[in-house]
Amino acid sequence: MLRNLSSILDKAEAHCAAKKIEPAALTGARLFPDMFAFTRQVQIACDTAKGAVARLAGAEIPKHEDTEQTFAELKARIAKTLDFIESVPAAKIDGSEEREIVLQMRSGERRFKGMQYLLGHAYPNLYFHATTAYNILRHNGVELGKIDFLGRS
Repeated sequence: MLRNLSSILDKAEAHCAAKKIEPAALTGARLFPDMFAFTRQVQIACDTAKGAVARLAGAEIPKHEDTEQTFAELKARIAKTLDFIESVPAAKIDGSEEREIVLQMRSGERRFKGMQYLLGHAYPNLYFHATTAYNILRHNGVELGKIDFLGRS
């Protein structure tokens, strides 16, 4: 999903160049005033993916500053996230179905077993923010289709 999101950023950047639109008009766009802007949607998608892998592997979650403003910076964040994910050996995650995962949330502490966390929290959160990022761009005229979201492979 992060690779697809990176490709979507390429299309957004090309759209801005072709239409002579300031990229900040898209990176700062949101669907509704009380929702996060596009940039934050991408950041949270990355945070969700790296957090899930780290928690399931029993590893430290890498810290990323939330300073990205441009498409290039967002693509670099995605690449950095993918590098981390790919660096975690599968053996570290194998058997984590019953590992206790504790999240500190605004509403309080939430406890999950590994599989429940992955399927009931991490995946839906990742897809929510990736979908919202896609929808922000689509709403603002970037020519995207379902295959851009799902990927070609």
